[in-house]
Amino acid sequence: MDRVETMQVFVRVAETGSFTKAADSLGLPRATVSSAVQQLEASLGARLLQRTTRRVHLTQDGSALLERCYQLLSDFEEISGLFKQAPAQASGKLKVDVPSRLARRMIAPALPAFFKLYPEIELELRCTDRAINLIQEGVDCVLRVGQPENSSMVARPLGQFELMNCASPAYLAKHGVPDNPADLARHWAINYISPTTGRSTLWEYSEDGVIVNLEMPSRVAVNNAETYIACCLAGMGLIQVPAYDVRDHIASGELLEVMPQARAGAMPIYALYPHRRHLSGRVQVFIDWIATLLPPDLQARPLLLALPLAD
Repeated sequence: MDRVETMQVFVRVAETGSFTKAADSLGLPRATVSSAVQQLEASLGARLLQRTTRRVHLTQDGSALLERCYQLLSDFEEISGLFKQAPAQASGKLKVDVPSRLARRMIAPALPAFFKLYPEIELELRCTDRAINLIQEGVDCVLRVGQPENSSMVARPLGQFELMNCASPAYLAKHGVPDNPADLARHWAINYISPTTGRSTLWEYSEDGVIVNLEMPSRVAVNNAETYIACCLAGMGLIQVPAYDVRDHIASGELLEVMPQARAGAMPIYALYPHRRHLSGRVQVFIDWIATLLPPDLQARPLLLALPLAD
């Protein structure tokens, strides 16, 4: 095997944590996979993997190499197709990570149209709300709602989701309808636990142009958007949620908007991807497609520029 092939084998072993699983996925004998990793270790003069009876773990040197391999292999693949593929002919495996509600309500229903445009792309669609290490997990790009934390990633703004305050008719019949933030003292909120900080987010509203945060009484806290809305439908309290997420519930009367004059600030949505001199064609067409898919649900669509976050 040449150096590129041994790197590809090493990456697959690191991702699966197993020589056997890596061999199965690559269609190679296990002995060939083991030999390729040994060849790479010998050429680099470093131990990359710690073998145990149950699983293979990366050493410190292995973790450092894995990050570089992702970049090198992506660049190599991009160079290989640079002169033989037009942008509309993007192909290969694309791994993205998106919030579960966005995946279910927006992206999944529109995938037939995406694959009609790009039939040669193989998409792995992951659904999480937590921050992840794109390099270590081999993810090409992520979509995140909310302001990204400081990062070495490139952040491409896609717009802002308008938030609204909601409650079920049953809850409002029992506790009354809050007319303004002063009424919130006698109400319950359903707390949402941030997957990034692990803490419950505060109730938020704007007063004379100033953002005010309020800690409200709560009997239940959740860390999942589906559960957050389900608890509201069950009459457990008030929530602040993107309007697109509850559009159907509002239309059917299952949920009602309250205090429209005291909404939280809009939440931005970003596409994040690693710094690379040449952005992969697959990532580029996917982000461009998402940018056209989302606007009907955005409060405002800013200029679509790829801006690096401050370190």
